[in-house]
Amino acid sequence: MKVKVLYFASLRGKAGIKEEAVSLVPGSSVAVLLDQLAGERPEIAAHMNTVLVSINQEFAYPEDLLSDGDEVALFPPVSGGSGEGDFFALCTDPLDVDAISARLVTPQAGGVCAFTGYVRGRTERGDPRETSFLEYEAYRPMAETKLAQIAAEMRARWPEVINIAIVQRTGRVEPGEASVLVACSAAHRDTGIFEAARYGIDRLKQIVPVWKKEVGPEGETWVEGDYIPGEADRAT
Repeated sequence: MKVKVLYFASLRGKAGIKEEAVSLVPGSSVAVLLDQLAGERPEIAAHMNTVLVSINQEFAYPEDLLSDGDEVALFPPVSGGSGEGDFFALCTDPLDVDAISARLVTPQAGGVCAFTGYVRGRTERGDPRETSFLEYEAYRPMAETKLAQIAAEMRARWPEVINIAIVQRTGRVEPGEASVLVACSAAHRDTGIFEAARYGIDRLKQIVPVWKKEVGPEGETWVEGDYIPGEADRAT
């Protein structure tokens, strides 16, 4: 059987390709695929213990079995019931924070809480460095699915939330520009909208396949996280 393997972010750079067709023995598992790729591509072999895997846009694990024609994505750890006014998007255009927040307002909504992330021109954490711009990359089909999953998790924990917006920039983003927005509306401020917005941005950093490359005077570096998704991170 054959599967389509996609490479993202720093893993794509190390492999030197975006995708390839891989032949496997029928009934092979994800672990078998990773072992085979490690042997065929020594340049990525050292990353097989930490690589994240998805099958047909859902997180997968070593014991999961593959089928002919599956789309398998390999990537490093990431750096997304809906209400009628929910809004999830990946976009290359600058974020209009006011316009997005306005989408969440209904006659029942008394407030909107939003977290907006901006690109820093200088990072002081760790080794101080200047940033000329960031380049964001996403595995779009899976990212869009995960954005909706996060909203469902938010609503399950804070059922009085009315509408939710989660928007992530992709492509080049300059210092001072907004790169991500997580916002939600509710009737009152004490019904969980502060907590829900915080939860939303934290989960986006954990399970949405979006990566950023920092570009500055000293060169460019892919920024990777350390969260490894588990069974609880699959969509239910």
